[in-house]
Amino acid sequence: MPYETPVYAIRRKVLRMILEASRDTYPREFGAILRAEQGVITEILLVPGTVSGNRHAIFQLHMLPPDFTVVGTVHSHPSESSHPSNEDLALFRKFGGLHIIVAYPFDEGSLAVWKHSGERLSLQVLP
Repeated sequence: MPYETPVYAIRRKVLRMILEASRDTYPREFGAILRAEQGVITEILLVPGTVSGNRHAIFQLHMLPPDFTVVGTVHSHPSESSHPSNEDLALFRKFGGLHIIVAYPFDEGSLAVWKHSGERLSLQVLP
C-alpha cells in the first residue's frame, strides 16, 4: 500500500542536509528521494545512478527498492527560480505526491514545495 498520510512537515536536520548537498553540488543539480513517517519528512534517499547536470537531475527510479515511506523527490535549481520546469512537472505526475525544489542560494527562503499536480504547498520545519 503506498504512503497515504498527508505530509505537513520536514525535520530541520533533513532540510539542512538538503541545503548543504545543494550547495556542495552547485552548479549542478542535486537530487534525492524523500521519505516520511507520520506526515513528517525524516530522511532523504540517494538513488544509485542519479545523474546531476547543470540543468537536470535524472533519477534512476527503477533502482529504488519497494518502499512505502517514499513520498516524492527533492532537487536543486542552480538558478534563483524554484518554479518547476515542464520536465519537473512530468516527473511530479509520474512519481510521488510531494516535491521540493531548492533554488540558489540554497537557504530556507529559496525552498518551494509542490504537489504532484504542480500546486504549491507549504511545510512546517520541525526540530
